[in-house]
Amino acid sequence: MSQTGKSPLATRWMRNWLVIVGVLVYAMILIGGATRLTDSGLSITEWDPIKGALPPMSDVAWQSLFEKYQQTAEYRLQNSGMSLAEFEQIFWWEWGHRLFGRLIGLVAMFGFAIFAIRGWLSRRLATRFIILILLGGLQGFIGWWMVSSGIGETTRVDVAPYRLATHFMLALVIIAGTAWLWLDLGGRKRPPVARPVRMVAAVLCGLIFVQMAAGALVAGLDAGRSYTDWPLMAGEFVPGSYLGEGLGLRSLFEGRATTQFNHRMLAYLIWVAALVAAWAFRKTALRHAFAGLAVLVSLQAVWGILTLVSAAPMNLALVHQGLGVIVTLAAVRLVWLSRGPDQLVDNVSGLGSTNTA
Repeated sequence: MSQTGKSPLATRWMRNWLVIVGVLVYAMILIGGATRLTDSGLSITEWDPIKGALPPMSDVAWQSLFEKYQQTAEYRLQNSGMSLAEFEQIFWWEWGHRLFGRLIGLVAMFGFAIFAIRGWLSRRLATRFIILILLGGLQGFIGWWMVSSGIGETTRVDVAPYRLATHFMLALVIIAGTAWLWLDLGGRKRPPVARPVRMVAAVLCGLIFVQMAAGALVAGLDAGRSYTDWPLMAGEFVPGSYLGEGLGLRSLFEGRATTQFNHRMLAYLIWVAALVAAWAFRKTALRHAFAGLAVLVSLQAVWGILTLVSAAPMNLALVHQGLGVIVTLAAVRLVWLSRGPDQLVDNVSGLGSTNTA
């Protein structure tokens, strides 16, 4: 038995389960990105957690769903004249996205039930698992709340960018929480670090989360395709329409020029900060974690520029999104490592671990 009091078998199974959940959530984020990029999110106009798990089984069912979609502003203003075959293509993206969410829920609840039956969970660990599962359930409600913003509207052809950002950020919180729990259960001894190191790690992580939210707003407004020159925007460093889109301060969240400019500036700030931190802490115990984050941030910045000047095609945009999640997880790991040696997860009755993160 190790100092954490958990058996290697129990820890290995719980960590493997967390890996599976994390990979599924990561895939879900990418599927969601593809659903957005193919304008498929509004193809299903109803939310039925039970019956909605089954796809249309007849021509009549397909026609009924198509007729409901034809009542949306997206169809009338953007896809008028779409054939049933074309509708089926976008339907499968949204249906697959929802089905995958159900699969994640089943995997999460099944694993938790097994661990509870085996007596592997302390009250604290069970609570943390339950919180993750409840966040997954909340994500389903947030997803419908997001989709409903584009249904029944007379002029909106997409979901509300605020709601899309909320949906995306909750997914990030879930995958970050999953990774944190996986690290906690690893039993790795974390080196003591100075307070400035902990503060810089936390600030970098916070900035990256803010940047991911800013990117979600850009995606929700399709702002990534509005200005495709770099390093300038339509020949200017600060676009003349930064606050000139008739939105006032709402441009910070609803303006295409504003949100893209802010996303660029945040990217530069994080890029410089990550490189400076890697250099400043090159002789500390966390030098490899800081260096790894700096490399990932640099790769993400370069890929973001490539995606921008290419007008954000689906393949490049999905890699940009997926790499952003990896950068976020690297920042979360850095914060976890910076918390020092006294933050190990609480004991679990009758269990022990020798794994490392």
